[in-house]
Amino acid sequence: MNFDRLAPHYGWLEAVTAGARLERARTALLDGLDGRQAILSAGEGHGRFAAACTRRFPRAQLTCIDSSAAMLAQARRHLGPAARRIHWHHTDVRTWTPGRQAYDALATCFFLDCFPPGQLAAVIDRLQGAAAADAAWLVVDFAVPAAGLAHWRARALHRIMYAFFRRATRLEARALTPPDALLAGHGFRLEQRRELEWGLLRADLWVRGAQA
Repeated sequence: MNFDRLAPHYGWLEAVTAGARLERARTALLDGLDGRQAILSAGEGHGRFAAACTRRFPRAQLTCIDSSAAMLAQARRHLGPAARRIHWHHTDVRTWTPGRQAYDALATCFFLDCFPPGQLAAVIDRLQGAAAADAAWLVVDFAVPAAGLAHWRARALHRIMYAFFRRATRLEARALTPPDALLAGHGFRLEQRRELEWGLLRADLWVRGAQA
């Protein structure tokens, strides 16, 4: 998949199609990372999470990785001078080799939904390997409610979104794969969950090891 072609348009597309909804989801549980010193944002995209994170935690060291150079360029422009405080890495998370630093917080905002099941398992395995034993993991993504009108609404919207992104970015995933069982399998437990937009959007805070 390649988001370079979409990068110049991603900001206005989000604003037109979702307004502030995705931003509210990104920041809904951001305070759960309070006190964390080394934060890794995987699939940072156009910089909205990085901007919120640096405002909220000016003393934390933030590292952002993304496979799209154009997206990272958009992110740097969006952050302005604050971009100098962030470590930026143009790399595909599927082949990324973490350094020696163990991150005490991870963030994946509208990123894990990009991968089909087999790749998702490998991505989560690679990311958790870079996390400290007591790391927190902020997962913000789309979701499908279990039943009712909200379920069918989400299913319809997901079909439209995946069809668009497959055409625009060669996205390999064709449907959402919930990451919950994979996270739990690596010792993370769900500490907080916030559902927005009738369950279409979900912010989760997972924690591993000692209580946060």
